[in-house]
Parts: sequence; C-alpha cells; structure tokens
Amino acid sequence: MTAAEAARRVATHPIQALGRSTLATVRMVGAVGVFAVRGVIAALTPIWFFSQLRRQIVAIGFFSLPVVGLTAVFTGAALALNIFTGGGRFNAEQVMPQIVALGITRELGPVLAALMLAGRVSAAIAAEIGAMRATEQIDAMRTLSTDPFRYLVAPRLLAAVLTLPLLTAVADIIGIAGGWLVATRVLEFNPTVYIRNTIDFLESWDIISGLIKAAVFGFIVALMGCYHGYNASGGARGVGRATTHAVVSSAILIFATDYLLTTLFTHMS
Repeated sequence: MTAAEAARRVATHPIQALGRSTLATVRMVGAVGVFAVRGVIAALTPIWFFSQLRRQIVAIGFFSLPVVGLTAVFTGAALALNIFTGGGRFNAEQVMPQIVALGITRELGPVLAALMLAGRVSAAIAAEIGAMRATEQIDAMRTLSTDPFRYLVAPRLLAAVLTLPLLTAVADIIGIAGGWLVATRVLEFNPTVYIRNTIDFLESWDIISGLIKAAVFGFIVALMGCYHGYNASGGARGVGRATTHAVVSSAILIFATDYLLTTLFTHMS
C-alpha cells in the first residue's frame, strides 16, 4: 500500500463509518416497522388468545397501579410548589390550580405513566420473550403451528394500548389530588375554590388528548419490549442487552412522539 492510498483510506474512514451507521439505522427502522405491522395485523385479526390477553391486562395494568399512583401524587405535589414559587414572582399564584391541572392532564400524566411502564413493563416483556428465544420456545411454537405473533406479541400490544389510558386517567386524578393536597395544607389555598378553579378551567379536549397520547405510548412500550425480546440473541447476555435496549428505545420514542403529538394537537385545538 502506497502512502497516498493509506492517506486516502484514513480520510475516507469517517465517511465509511457514517455510512455504515446510517445504513444500520435505516435497516433497524425498517425492521421495527415490519415487526409493528405484523403485530398490528395479528392483534386486529383472528385468532385471538383471550387468556393471554387477560393475563397481560392484569400484569401490565393492575400491577402498575402502585408505581404510577406514587409517581403521580409526588409529581403533582412538586409541580404545585414550583408553580406557586414561580408565579409569586409575577403575582400570579392564583393560577396555580389551572396550570397544575393542565400540565398533569396534557403532558405529565401520560408521559410519566408511559415512562413507568417503559421501566417496568417493557423490560419485563423483553426479558420474558428474550428468554423464550434463548431456550428455543418460540421455535417450538412454530413447530406446534402456533403463530408467535398472535400468542406473544398481539396480547401484549392490545393490553398496553387498552390499559395505559386507564392508568393515565388514574394518574391525572391522583396528580391533581397531590397538587390540591399541597395547595390546601401547605400553601393555604381554599379547598373548594381550588377544586372549582380546576373544574372550570379544564376542557374535555385536555383530558382526551392526554388519553390519546397514552394509547400511542402504550403501543410503543409494548412494541419495543416485544421487538427487542423477539430478536434477542447470544444467550443470557443477549437477553440483558435486549432488556436495556427496550427501556432506552421506549423512553426515547415516548419523548419524540410526545413532541409530535403535542404539535399536532396544538394545531387542532
């Protein structure tokens, strides 16, 4: 190799690395898209495994209530204190109930509930399906003429889409209650006036938009857990990587999708 060829290779190495990264990203986006389409088709067409669906609804929805509720109540309380402190600089402390309610219902309720599910549910889904992949249980399903997408993926997608809006509704109520508790017990707001201001200010679209976000986030959480678990390789270490990737990718997609949906809903309202 001549000196000129060596210099040319060094100069083009960053470009090659960038090209490989771009192709890998495009390849992964395409694989996730194909996986999502297959999962949606399996979820919307028969055959359905209702026993698996019931099991996933309990695992994803019911068992997530404590962590979502605790997150919501402390978020509402902290939000009330910060808004009161910030509003005091402009003599606008009295708008605190309205801002707490709006922030919880439109943004913090669905986002925080989804992040809690990303850490708890997406990781569990990836670990469970990844372990099944490592122990060849998924291959055994195909041998027994059972579609893994219908038995493993579809129930989890449906359960997450159905339960996360319900969890978000609970988080909205508990979060607003946390703000009310701090406002009335610590900041000396009138309890009746606080509740009346909250009810009069909130519109139905504020709540509905948050629930729509929650359904989309639920799909993302379940999809990332299923995708990374289904494609896990390398034994126990591969299952660990799949779990980590599921949580990280879920969180990133939740924030990105939240921005896109907020932009869309802002133009619609």
